[in-house]
Amino acid sequence: MNAIVECVPNISEGRDTDLIGSIVDAARIDGCSILSVEPDADYNRTVITLAGDPEAVARAATELSVEAIHRIDMRNHSGEHPRLGVVDVCPFIPIQGIDMEACATLAAKVGSNVAERTGAPVYLYGASASSPSRTKLSSLRRGEYEGLEARLTDGAATSHDGTRHPDYGPRTWTQEAARSGGCTYGARPVLIAYNVNVPEPDAVVAKQIGTIVRGSGRIIAREGDRKLRTSGMIPSVQGMGVVLEQHGISQVSMNLTNAEECGLLHAFETVKSLAADHGLEVTGSELVGLVPLECMLEAGRWYAPESSDDAALVAAAVVGLGLDAFGPFDASSRIIEWAIKEAMA
Repeated sequence: MNAIVECVPNISEGRDTDLIGSIVDAARIDGCSILSVEPDADYNRTVITLAGDPEAVARAATELSVEAIHRIDMRNHSGEHPRLGVVDVCPFIPIQGIDMEACATLAAKVGSNVAERTGAPVYLYGASASSPSRTKLSSLRRGEYEGLEARLTDGAATSHDGTRHPDYGPRTWTQEAARSGGCTYGARPVLIAYNVNVPEPDAVVAKQIGTIVRGSGRIIAREGDRKLRTSGMIPSVQGMGVVLEQHGISQVSMNLTNAEECGLLHAFETVKSLAADHGLEVTGSELVGLVPLECMLEAGRWYAPESSDDAALVAAAVVGLGLDAFGPFDASSRIIEWAIKEAMA
């Protein structure tokens, strides 16, 4: 069985299509297929999906990262999505014939190479994390790019802050760090980036729903430095509400970290139900990156229980979830197993 790894670099540029194209071109390496390139102008972020031979994918991710860091200046960046740096996150995901430990090693190797070649501060997360406090991407990203200078300035953080310094690269604020921000590499299981559209211009309801559905829940009371937090509905969901100015709507933007516990169907119907409590009817949804086939089949079985053919179930899922709200949904390139099969043919 040939080993196949997936890698999903997220770069902090979603508006300049020529610049994005030149960055993606750096990843065109034999043995690595570029499965998707998805820019988002509101988020000012592009999600790129690579797959193939592990060593080839690692080389492609390295070259893409170096090109991005050389071409993007975080001092000029703004967007709706939280971000720490140019290569905001670059996870390696085991697909076939490779385990999580090997993916973690690949991520660390790429991160080290990128830091050496660019001078960017590089953090490791997920299965690559150097300590438990650094496992969550949200912990490393806290304060975002705007807080990184203070974080890397002597005396600006307490000595027990386990997420302060990068694993590779400068441990102080340098011109290279100012330009690149913090870049994050790691290994994780399949994660589904999924957004549900809410017809409101200011994300008031979307933000409320985000705090309800996400596993970390919401802060319900404060007293001085103390906070009282209640857990959310779904442990395997990370969620927030954001404005999509280009479309005049908002989204509940989610990462689904365990598709068996909560896939597209449950995420969509949960947001739909909560939005209805506020008199709003969701207007479809958006998949960012790729999705496992079983996740689409699960939704198809709910919306078209009489169907049994995979193609028919996928088509029913697209309609039921409104995945074509912003344009045609090409299942052959958006379902992981189908896209890899086509790319490797």
